[in-house]
Amino acid sequence: MGRKWNNIKEKKASKDANTSRIYAKFGREIYVAAKQGEPDPESNQSLKVVLERAKTYSVPKNIIDRAIEKAKGGSDENYDELRYEGFGPNGSMIIVDTLTNNVNRTVAEVRSAFNKNNGNMGVSGAVSYMFDATAVIGLEGKSADDVLELLMEADLDVRDVIEEDESVIVYAEPDQFHAVQEAFKNAEITEFSVAELTMLAQNDVELTEESQVQFEKLIDALEDLEDVQQVYHNVDLK
Repeated sequence: MGRKWNNIKEKKASKDANTSRIYAKFGREIYVAAKQGEPDPESNQSLKVVLERAKTYSVPKNIIDRAIEKAKGGSDENYDELRYEGFGPNGSMIIVDTLTNNVNRTVAEVRSAFNKNNGNMGVSGAVSYMFDATAVIGLEGKSADDVLELLMEADLDVRDVIEEDESVIVYAEPDQFHAVQEAFKNAEITEFSVAELTMLAQNDVELTEESQVQFEKLIDALEDLEDVQQVYHNVDLK
């Protein structure tokens, strides 16, 4: 599970390194979270999660401030949160989360991306039952034993703690996201390499080299869509 997560993180980081699209996506997500509740992360847990994620992607402060100010200003721009599910090459499974102000446009674009890249959309629930909503928090400079001790002292029983490369990655229930972070912050750990609420596949699949090329084209096509916020899948990328 940890290897799959880092593969995803590395692929996304390399793809987003020379573009501003990730900032635009975060700007939209921050705006929606701030508008749905108080524009203060201390009283708005959804906003707090988004800001923690934004920090790990080095989203500039001006992008964050602009989105929050837009929400404070009472903008009447509204977005629907919609999830689409489908299949890629060789039965690979994909979940696509979107924020959209035009549902017809979004569903047409998502369907087109699937159809043009050897995939097809499924009905709601077609693949999501094979994924688990998961809080993923990563940090550096500690061992897995150190992290386990910190979590035990905070009376937190998480799903897993994995030491990988130079990081320790904690997998927890979604409702433990803030509690895990608070446990670390109480130990004066305030920087996280990963801070995500994500969907992790229960089982990974491997594709042939040819199928993986097709699959990555499909994922790229989906992630390039303006309304798409997150894409999750069950492929073990090499």
